[in-house]
Amino acid sequence: MYHPFFPMMGFGAASTIFLVALILGILYLLSLQKAFERCAPENRAMPAGQVWLLLIPLFNLVWNFIVVTNLAKTLGAEFRRRGISAEAEPGKSTGLAMSILAGCSLFPVLNLLAGPAGFVVWIIYWVKIAGYSKLLETPGTTYTTTAMRS
Repeated sequence: MYHPFFPMMGFGAASTIFLVALILGILYLLSLQKAFERCAPENRAMPAGQVWLLLIPLFNLVWNFIVVTNLAKTLGAEFRRRGISAEAEPGKSTGLAMSILAGCSLFPVLNLLAGPAGFVVWIIYWVKIAGYSKLLETPGTTYTTTAMRS
């Protein structure tokens, strides 16, 4: 039995899932950007705004490795500067695992395991980075532009 409304139900579900994923992605990128911005500019391995390049499909599979590596270097340098004891490159191993699983999720059959595992590791990484960012949260230490330094 065909009803003209039924095809729209599928579209509505897909668009809702896409919208939720987009919102989560934006919140995640805001967390990464905030972590970079809470570090002194001289400790940043890359500009904070470049995390937004992760919104580019397919390119993000490579760029994710770069962001993870540079954020780990940045956090490590900032923790050393502030005398906070932590691993040398905080979050790097979890972030690399997340990036590898994201890449593996493109392959048929492998994606059945890598996709859900990657999603779980992504959440773990996000929580870790938010925790590191919270450690760096002190009033007056968010550096947003280079103009503020002069």
